[in-house]
Amino acid sequence: MKYFVLDRGDETSLKLSDKFHKLAKQHNMILDEISPDIVISIGGDGTMLYAFHKFVQQLETISFVGIHTGHLGFYADWKPNEIEHLLELMAKKANSNDVIVEYPIVQIEIKTVNDTRIYYALNEITIKGIHATLVAQLDINDDKFEMFRGDGICISTPSGSTAYNKGLGGGIIHPSLAAIQIAEMASINNRVFRTLGSPIILPKHHHCDIYPKANQKILLSVDHLQFEHKDIISIRSSVSHKKVRFARYRTFPFWNRVKEAFVGIESN
Repeated sequence: MKYFVLDRGDETSLKLSDKFHKLAKQHNMILDEISPDIVISIGGDGTMLYAFHKFVQQLETISFVGIHTGHLGFYADWKPNEIEHLLELMAKKANSNDVIVEYPIVQIEIKTVNDTRIYYALNEITIKGIHATLVAQLDINDDKFEMFRGDGICISTPSGSTAYNKGLGGGIIHPSLAAIQIAEMASINNRVFRTLGSPIILPKHHHCDIYPKANQKILLSVDHLQFEHKDIISIRSSVSHKKVRFARYRTFPFWNRVKEAFVGIESN
């Protein structure tokens, strides 16, 4: 098995990364930064996002595993003191497809005056106005839906529905559902601008087109990455045909993650 490790860079993560390399060598695993079979993220969910974007063009052949060295993250199944057990399972199930789960991701296609660009996100994509409110027309499946004016728009994946989307009042969606969620950020509603005022969930094969006001300066965030544009013609968002693959070497149900993160464990 070929592997690669990305860590957060803090002292705890660096030490754990070094320990992982030593144990991996004992299990005859091969370090490969170019075309690994599996990528180990050591840190938090932010580290996993970085790993995802580093290998976003190789999603069909790479699986991810998260080891958290801080607070429990949605993409991290393992604690630092479980690393030996993790390596044993990885070596034992190196050629097993039974451990792989696939989650949907969001894709946006941006048309500018000069070109067309495609971005993918594991958590969410946000669109905001710079120095002014965002003004944009939203179409769903090529039909005009609403005229938006407000702080911005968040387009999230099911696995990312627990992140920024939740803070905006969006619903939590199980990652087994191929869908995207569109949530408003402080929309303005009056006689000119009218919005639905609640999140919209679009299934696979549906799309939402966003047409910002001409010459508007836009801040586009793709997970942790940020880009500024002033020449956007349209932004099409949809469920991507690509999926992200995680290696689950033990059962950790999604709703258990949600409970631990937001509800906690009830005391008797």
